[in-house]
Amino acid sequence: MIRTTIITAVGAAALSFAAPAQAQELAYSQVERGRYLTSAGDCKACHTDIENHGQPFAGGRAMATPFGTIYSANLTPDAETGLGRWSREDFYNALNEGIDDQGRHLYPAMPYPNFTLMTRDDTDAIFAYLQSLEPVHKEKPENEFPFPLNIRMSVSGWKMLFFEDEEFRPDPDQSDAWNRGRFLVDGPLHCGACHTGKNLLGASVDDEYMRGGLLENWFAPNIRGGENGGIAHWDEDDIVEFLKDGRSKHTAPMQRMGEVVSLSTQNLRTDDLRAVATYLKSLDDQPPETFDKIDAALAETGSALYFDNCAGCHAADGSGVPYVFAPLTTSNKVHAEDPSTAIRIILGGARAEPTDNVPSIPAMPPFAWKLSDAQISDLLSYLRGSGPRRAAPVSASEVAEVREYLSEEH
Repeated sequence: MIRTTIITAVGAAALSFAAPAQAQELAYSQVERGRYLTSAGDCKACHTDIENHGQPFAGGRAMATPFGTIYSANLTPDAETGLGRWSREDFYNALNEGIDDQGRHLYPAMPYPNFTLMTRDDTDAIFAYLQSLEPVHKEKPENEFPFPLNIRMSVSGWKMLFFEDEEFRPDPDQSDAWNRGRFLVDGPLHCGACHTGKNLLGASVDDEYMRGGLLENWFAPNIRGGENGGIAHWDEDDIVEFLKDGRSKHTAPMQRMGEVVSLSTQNLRTDDLRAVATYLKSLDDQPPETFDKIDAALAETGSALYFDNCAGCHAADGSGVPYVFAPLTTSNKVHAEDPSTAIRIILGGARAEPTDNVPSIPAMPPFAWKLSDAQISDLLSYLRGSGPRRAAPVSASEVAEVREYLSEEH
């Protein structure tokens, strides 16, 4: 009897210790899942004032849109300026429906049209991770939108036209890897937020899906990987390498895409990156528009400019140096329908972001001080019109427009 009582007491004590331990393990697992999804969503990049060395996730980063400037919110659990008073339900509503804790509509610069594909378990995990951060007291600057866009109710009309609240539904005719890749691309990674063309109201155009889009005068290139796509010449390993290491034999991610790789995709599991590659490689495209080879006079002028300014790094034939200097003859930036990115890189230079696997930072110097608008026009028209892959020539006025934008930006 005494022995039975002792055993029962010991067993009860063991259970009393086991329950909190199990709960702690579950909580830790949820936070780690949230950390992973937060990384996949690239939340740190947008919600950190990187330009001013702000604290991670404390918000305040200025993001230019065609309609005005919006400042990112503080995601730390500060009670006054962050998410400290938010509930899990509030957070789910923000990511799933684009509504904040006060019932106000969120501007779609926060990509809830993509995040809505995530489950409640996903958003609860992200919230658990964000609540585990150190609170940072930081007020968000007021958004700079003209009337009536500064009235949040105006967003409700946009939602009625363009927002669809739905969770991800796998395609039973496709592989698990393909479905996982589509979920990541269309959901947390929100690739289409940059790489899909937008209409006049800033909504994604279905026919332009992953065919490239303009953002802050950067043209995010076509990333369809199937036949005729912008990265048709990349294989799955190239895509995985690019997203994991921030380098590939084709190019290195620079500027905003460099941030995506440095702060987001390098932290993802290889099997998830492989799934992304599987999905992108399944996206065929229409044959590109054909253009005549440039005339002899432009070829001579452009060739001379190329040899004087570019050949030292990108090789005489434009083939580049794998993993160091991008090949220009096949570049989806050089040959993009919109030449804005190529113009920006020549004018302002660019640099790659370091990753854990490849910490070096290759960079291209700016040429705005050296080359005129007409010279850059001739150089790019030569690169876009003299090889096997041709695109429309670039005018001096297009270069002048980007030069003016950059001067105002700084």
